[in-house]
Amino acid sequence: MGLSTPHGADPSASTSLLAIDAGNSKTDVAVVTAAGEVVGAARGGGFQPPLVGVETAVDTLADAVAAALGEAGLTSVGHVSACLANADLPVEERELAAALRRRGWSTSVDVRNDTFAILRAGLLEDAEPRGVAVVCGAGINCVGMLPDGRTARFPAIGKISGDWGGGGHLAQEALWHAARAEDGRGGPTDLMTALPAHFGLPSMYALIEALHLGRIEPLRQHELTPVLFATAATGDPVALSLVDRMAEEVVAMSTVALTRLDLLDEAAPVLLGGSVLAARHPRLDDTIRTLLAERAPKAAPRVVTESPVLGAILLGLDEVGAPAEVHARVREHYSSGA
Repeated sequence: MGLSTPHGADPSASTSLLAIDAGNSKTDVAVVTAAGEVVGAARGGGFQPPLVGVETAVDTLADAVAAALGEAGLTSVGHVSACLANADLPVEERELAAALRRRGWSTSVDVRNDTFAILRAGLLEDAEPRGVAVVCGAGINCVGMLPDGRTARFPAIGKISGDWGGGGHLAQEALWHAARAEDGRGGPTDLMTALPAHFGLPSMYALIEALHLGRIEPLRQHELTPVLFATAATGDPVALSLVDRMAEEVVAMSTVALTRLDLLDEAAPVLLGGSVLAARHPRLDDTIRTLLAERAPKAAPRVVTESPVLGAILLGLDEVGAPAEVHARVREHYSSGA
């Protein structure tokens, strides 16, 4: 795939790549030369088109893109590789790609869900990237890819698409069990005292009231996910059941994606990313590895520590057919802590 330069643009831009990794909470942008040198980088706010609309969300990207392009001394590039949160369906990827083209950064634009950035960053074999990634942050998602371009993915838009898990969901499940433990509808669990204590409150009733009346911001519910894991570590049966269910979901998604790509009986990496999985909670991590060993014995689980924007860059380099040494140079840049 060749690179093209918009009419009137700097001719040197035709060999440059703009990579965007945009999550719900932050955006990272990088400009990379054909030789694999990162010549511009910037960070911006979260990307949430379902809340603010596509054009307003792209405005947030535009601020970071302008800063990175300015640092690189460019106004356009030959190709844009964008991995975006909330690009959950192919139709949404097409809509967002069109919105990025309208900004004039390049006529060549590839948009994917941001889970692909974590997958590609964690696939260390750049010559033939193949494998599966499960990302568990606020929500949960799973994607897989093969060198021939085939992918496996899930809609991952919540309960209506069959999802279970992620930090936000775990916090809500913990609240549900704790509330029922306190009022007698459910069995006992230490979550009943641990969750309100996190906010300095004496009871679940007080926590329910504070959340309902807005005295505690809804987003702060995510703070309860580490409390759930800490409670599970003490042996609380209810908390343990939620952690084990999370492990089951991670392995279920992994094995389905491996099967779809005909990788279940081959050696293939299963990459684990996102805040919940990257925290390496012992019970969750150990249970995932045990279940994978049973259901996909050749799978090789690994927690991804590489920067997601590296994945967006590598996907762009794949698209334009960059040589292996360029991939290696970019990896070296990010492994050095840049």
